[in-house]
Amino acid sequence: MFGRETQVVDCRQGKGQCRGGGLAQEGTLSEAARPDVIAVAMGPGRRHITKPVCELTYGMRQTGIQVSVLVLSGGTGQPESGLISGSFGIEPEETEQIARHKLAVIHVGNVAQHIIKKIRTILENVDIPAIVVSQALIDFEDLAEAGIKTRYVKPKDENTLTKGTVMEIVTGVTRGEACSRDKLNELVKDVKNTLKSIE
Repeated sequence: MFGRETQVVDCRQGKGQCRGGGLAQEGTLSEAARPDVIAVAMGPGRRHITKPVCELTYGMRQTGIQVSVLVLSGGTGQPESGLISGSFGIEPEETEQIARHKLAVIHVGNVAQHIIKKIRTILENVDIPAIVVSQALIDFEDLAEAGIKTRYVKPKDENTLTKGTVMEIVTGVTRGEACSRDKLNELVKDVKNTLKSIE
């Protein structure tokens, strides 16, 4: 094996965008052989650049973590009621795809109030532990204030809690730019520790 571990990924449900079909379109799933971790990406667009997701996924796979990747169908815009073109939402099929995994890594952007709503929308539909990766500097208090269950801070209103729980947050990952080795290491460490704690 020469120190390498082969991973088989069923890639992908739909065709890609750009030359060579490199960037996955909305509503596509690349499924790993073992359902350990799913990286959830917003849909690609002018402001929603998914580049760091590929690097984060590659960084996790390098350390032997099995990672599926889901690019949401309604992954752009702000969360609203119902799936309207250009607004954020999650389809029932996507909820099932996420729920098949042990842990979700949710990649979001840089507008704090938008990304908190997106995290809430995903986690009120799926009962799964999650790690949030964002450009914006958010913390557990911000999430708990919005009724999102977190590992460290309890939301005040227990009637509005999400099904899923945020276990860790990795901030400072800039959309459309190369992800630093430090941030990749931080994510890998959080993923491994969280998987150990939930097994």
